[in-house]
Amino acid sequence: MDALPVQEETGLAFASEQPGAMHACGHDAHMAMVLGAAELLSANRENLAGDVVFMFQPGEEGHDGARLMIEEGVLDASGTRVSAAFALHVFSARIPQGAFMVRKGAIMSASDTVLITVKGRGGHGSAPHRAVDPVTAAATMVLALQTMVTRRFDSFDPVVVSIGMIKGGEVENVIPDTVEIKATVRTFSTQNRTHMSTSIPEVLGGIADAHGVEVDVDYQMLYPVTHNDPAESDIVSGTVRELFGENRLIDPEYPLSASEDFSKVLEQVPGVFIPLGAARPGVDVDDLPDNHSPQAVFADDVLKDGAALMATLAHRRLADLAVDRTKQEATR
Repeated sequence: MDALPVQEETGLAFASEQPGAMHACGHDAHMAMVLGAAELLSANRENLAGDVVFMFQPGEEGHDGARLMIEEGVLDASGTRVSAAFALHVFSARIPQGAFMVRKGAIMSASDTVLITVKGRGGHGSAPHRAVDPVTAAATMVLALQTMVTRRFDSFDPVVVSIGMIKGGEVENVIPDTVEIKATVRTFSTQNRTHMSTSIPEVLGGIADAHGVEVDVDYQMLYPVTHNDPAESDIVSGTVRELFGENRLIDPEYPLSASEDFSKVLEQVPGVFIPLGAARPGVDVDDLPDNHSPQAVFADDVLKDGAALMATLAHRRLADLAVDRTKQEATR
């Protein structure tokens, strides 16, 4: 489920046998935990006060699987809209093994992609004045995007712009007609996300005019901010403390700058996205390879605890809903 185009270099006995494909983000672990939760709940189904929907979501790695499943009716699969939603995601680094990260509000950034095409007029490298050089304009644009972030946005509501690709020309003495740029944008508020979508075309358009080139900016909004519901977060925190103890709970000061399409589920219903530390023990978590690395290793020991937490949350939330219904009926 959702392997990445990465050649595995872990040396594990169960390493991927498929060339150029690896579970470098732990989605196989996610499937195992949801299956484990389903088995626990099914074995105790007579004690459940309602229905549980299990969401085995493909396409998280850039294919918007959550949106597709929502459109296909996953949130209404039991016949009524689900009341709450919970998700776990393992991390091979940065979070200690077995620790559950619960943060109210933003837990992960929004993620957008910007495709930029700078159009000039090619010519001989010895006579740039007879051409319209898109390379120098593109170079100015790359630097201007970084400056724009520091001058148009509040540093306490961060924005990250990273240029991942620049492509233009083939040889050193030919000025090309076009240059292509691809960038990723991470924001932590809806306001800044909207502001970026208008500011980038504005800034790049001004630079294009100054250089006498044309620029096409395709700003693609992908995943919104992953926002945890405060009340549901309190329930998750209390459940972690009860099952595993206070030392297994982390309330981070800042959100993570990665992104997640479970955010689209949380736009529809209240819930919580819970990062789970699956780092190897005995090593500084900041020194370990991150998710998506060819050397990323996920500790299997956390799977049983992840399954137990998900099953307990489902059982507890259904019981809470049953109590609420009883109270409502008593007041009619």
